[in-house]
Amino acid sequence: MGENTAEIAPLFRSRAEIRVSATPDEIYSVISDLPRCGEWSPECQGGSWVSGAPAAVGSVFRGENLRSPDVVAWAPVVRGTWYTHAEVVAAEPGRTFRWAMRDTGGRAQDSVWAFDIAPADGGSTLVHHFRMGAATEGIRGITAGMDEDAKRRFFAEWGEKVAADLGVTLERIKQVVEKNR
Repeated sequence: MGENTAEIAPLFRSRAEIRVSATPDEIYSVISDLPRCGEWSPECQGGSWVSGAPAAVGSVFRGENLRSPDVVAWAPVVRGTWYTHAEVVAAEPGRTFRWAMRDTGGRAQDSVWAFDIAPADGGSTLVHHFRMGAATEGIRGITAGMDEDAKRRFFAEWGEKVAADLGVTLERIKQVVEKNR
């Protein structure tokens, strides 16, 4: 039973939320503008829409990312600049915006970043989620040469990194949205 539970549990799941003094529509107009993500993301420096209408379901975004050498420094993760492709999988103005990371073959992976927005007194609640159900192409490459102890250590440290990044992202989005009101 334990093995089956481990197989169906997501590899990573993280969530953070913040109150923002803005309407859901004002927040959505910022978070769905992925080329601007360099203003708030700890890793994504920005990018461009490469297919489809900007921010529409099915559209693809090419992100430029930058990771410093100290992030899970012992693991063979990509350092410096690298590029990703993500496909928008949900786009409901004022409510939710989600994208799935694509593999090198252009297929959406079970790795989804999401924002959900709800009205709240004096503004809105913005929730940022990340869920990776199965190991992505990148994670499989990173962990390929690791024994079970190293994999556990990597997943724990990577999970902490992602959780921290979600919080930083929300704080920065709050600043961007509230400054522009």
